[in-house]
Amino acid sequence: MSERVKSTEKTPAGDAPQPGPAQNDAAEPQKGAPKGRKAKDAVKAAKAGAALPSLGFVGMLRWAWTQLTSMRTALFLLLLLAVAAVPGSLFPQRPANPSVVTQYIKDHPDYGKLLDSLQLYDVYSSAWFSAIYILLFISLIGCVVPRAIAHYKAMRSQPPRTPKRLSRLPEYGTLVLPADAGIPASDAIEDAAALLKKRGYRVEVRHDDGARPSLGAERGFLKEVGNLVFHTSLIGVLVSVAIGGLFGYSGQRILVEGDTFVNTLVGYDQFNPGTNFQSSQLQPYSIQLDKFQATFDRESQGKFGQPIDFTADVTTKENPGAPAKKEVLKVNDPVTLGGTSIYLTGNGYAPVVTVRDGNGNVAMQGPVVAKLQGENYYSSVVIKVPDAKPDQLGFVGFFLPTALVTEQGISFSGDPDLINPQLSLNSFYGDLGLDKGAPQNVFELDVKNLKELNSRNLKAGGITLAPGNTYTLPDGKGSITFDGVKKYVGVDIHHNPGQLSALIFALLAVAGLIVSLYVNRRRVWVRTGTHEDGRTMVEYGLLARGEDHRLSGEAATLRGLLLRKWNLDADNPETPPSNSSPAGSPEPTKDQ
Repeated sequence: MSERVKSTEKTPAGDAPQPGPAQNDAAEPQKGAPKGRKAKDAVKAAKAGAALPSLGFVGMLRWAWTQLTSMRTALFLLLLLAVAAVPGSLFPQRPANPSVVTQYIKDHPDYGKLLDSLQLYDVYSSAWFSAIYILLFISLIGCVVPRAIAHYKAMRSQPPRTPKRLSRLPEYGTLVLPADAGIPASDAIEDAAALLKKRGYRVEVRHDDGARPSLGAERGFLKEVGNLVFHTSLIGVLVSVAIGGLFGYSGQRILVEGDTFVNTLVGYDQFNPGTNFQSSQLQPYSIQLDKFQATFDRESQGKFGQPIDFTADVTTKENPGAPAKKEVLKVNDPVTLGGTSIYLTGNGYAPVVTVRDGNGNVAMQGPVVAKLQGENYYSSVVIKVPDAKPDQLGFVGFFLPTALVTEQGISFSGDPDLINPQLSLNSFYGDLGLDKGAPQNVFELDVKNLKELNSRNLKAGGITLAPGNTYTLPDGKGSITFDGVKKYVGVDIHHNPGQLSALIFALLAVAGLIVSLYVNRRRVWVRTGTHEDGRTMVEYGLLARGEDHRLSGEAATLRGLLLRKWNLDADNPETPPSNSSPAGSPEPTKDQ
């Protein structure tokens, strides 16, 4: 901050300084003009003749660094980072599902490739998102480091010198010690120093002031420490999030009762790796679903049949040679294995079927995951049998755990429990399209290249099976048997190496913010002196750095402590109240 000092030099009459050439040129046309206009013309002439110094390359770098490390820039970059993350939720992301991105580009040929060139399908690993992230990181470091150095120097330095006029401070007061109290000025200043030290002040007593010893005290350094902890923790959160994004991964897997998941890439139904993920990071643990139990409400009238609790009994191994361990997986109570957290996120039924082809061979046998579609576990079923001969077979329909039929002949599920399970299907034959290598959704059947065998609209009708029933397909295409029902669970697997550190830094940031808000930086000065009649005169003043609505309370507390220390009466007229004007206080000696 700069200060301009305007000085005027008196000159004898008739010896006024003569203007220079530039002044003559500027002032010549303005003879007889008002003084204000003359002054403006002089300023214009000065500006015209002024030349700004060149910053140079080093100066430009210094200016750029100053701008980057300002708190305003850091806040702007933080807001810009939040805005830059928005496209990640608007457009499909390639790391999460490459096939969806490919289909999106095909469906939007006019601007799909343009978005790809702008890296909007890889937002969190894009060059522009990384640039904002790195600039924010550098900006915060540039803000914190100089402030930390300056604060360290402030903590090592002594409190500021005692002002000459304490009465100008926001909180000011005086005390008078009677002559018969036997407390000289030097002892009074030591007593005040002892009281301030007990209240946590850093105190420096200044006996060098001679007959008027004083002290300077300061406290509240934790306020700036809280600020530094807050900003440093923000840096820690950014680093932790970056580590999680670079080296973490997540995935999903559906487990049917009796199935085992081994933590390998081929074991996942869907896998989302971090930017720098390596398959060697996967620890080969395993988890087997032994039994799944869902508990439903059987007492409430309005919520009858609603799920209450889900419990999955699992067997885990940290590695192939480790002993098996029985554990329980519940909602919001994950199982931790190999640095990953396994969460229970879904469940349903998996009808077990056996499909024989036209040659009488078993072309498919096992559970088929039914996707939940409606109330009471009404679920859709898709069965693809690419190994059937001579024609590939496909089935699509629905599964009802408790099948009921309306008066109009429409089937629905009346309860989520397996009371009357029923499997209703339509059958198709032809080319399923799996031999071409193109990825397909396991829960959808593309029937455009298939011919219908069974459906409600055909003479053969649809297929309706109860457990243990077998249906023979028309035209000798084979048969399908409904063997029984198993349960399945959906699990989410997350590995984030920066998760714990992000939590710790977030808690530190909150703690630092609370400290910076509730701790106040205060300074106290006390000066003592001896009156001509032998009384000891004491004056004190308080000053806060920044706004401090509790400063007056601190002044009152300090005054009360001094009164009790010296056994003074608060109502004694010789002890004026705090904030009394100097004119109302006892007159000090001339050297005071």
